[in-house]
Amino acid sequence: MARARAIVHASRKTYANLALLGDKQLLFSDDNLAFIMYGVEGRSWIAMGDPVGPPESREELAWRFVELCDRYDGQPVFYQVDAQSIDLYAGLGMAFQKVGEEARVPLASFSTEGNARRDLRHAMNKAAKHGHGFEILPMERVPDVMDRLKTVSDAWLKHKNTREKGFSLGFFRPAYISQCPVAVVRDDSGIVAFANLWMAAEKEELSVDLMRHSPDCPEGIMDYLFAEIMLWGKREGYQWFNLGMAPFSGLEDHALAPFWSKAGAMVFRHGEHFYNFQGLRQYKEKFDPQWQPKYLACRGGLALPRVLTNVASLISGGLGGVITK
Repeated sequence: MARARAIVHASRKTYANLALLGDKQLLFSDDNLAFIMYGVEGRSWIAMGDPVGPPESREELAWRFVELCDRYDGQPVFYQVDAQSIDLYAGLGMAFQKVGEEARVPLASFSTEGNARRDLRHAMNKAAKHGHGFEILPMERVPDVMDRLKTVSDAWLKHKNTREKGFSLGFFRPAYISQCPVAVVRDDSGIVAFANLWMAAEKEELSVDLMRHSPDCPEGIMDYLFAEIMLWGKREGYQWFNLGMAPFSGLEDHALAPFWSKAGAMVFRHGEHFYNFQGLRQYKEKFDPQWQPKYLACRGGLALPRVLTNVASLISGGLGGVITK
């Protein structure tokens, strides 16, 4: 983890912080400047994102990962990769499938002024009226409030009637939370909402992972937390705020579209029973992000349904978690 942490801190992509969860295996390049984080489910060996590290180390590392999969008769998969990396995976003999779109907010132009931002201003005014305050806790202060953060997290999970996810999403683990600064919202009773912060190298990107609040917080508290984090990031000179991916978003749904695109578009519109995909996209839209496609790369189209099931199982902690909250 010490080797991985050094590479994470040098990365200009915030998703690299997922390596710090400790729930994935790591394959390092020969020069120890890059790694692939991956999980194994069934025959699918699923890499989370593109290889993390400098471009000159990625191709050699990607080939090593594929060779490792072949040695154990595994299916190599790269999940949530960027469009700029397609040539790399095409060279590995892989096909691509769009799995959603990632939202990134340019912070230089972000503001809470203007008619389009009135809902954010309302949330901030409401928070002030209720006596809420915002603060960024540096890493060294996070252990001091860990018990309170866990209390808020446990209450949020119970209220949402949901369970922790993993792999492509963080979960509450003190050893993980304490490796990042944490943005908190307080009232007279103490911390009532929080989000751990991911910070990329050279201030390229800022993001959050866990976002939890007490059930009795007023509506709009997360809007307040997001707006304050973005304004802080803007003052600190960060270029982008990454809101993460909206699964199945942006898939084609016309008569000539591939079956997977049409099926994914249908899930996006009508999959509210299990996951609020469309609502997630709509929530992120209020910050006027720029949307960038994300892809899954694997060998052959016939294996795609099984691969997607394996990906969902990794994220949900087993097949049971795929169909339950």
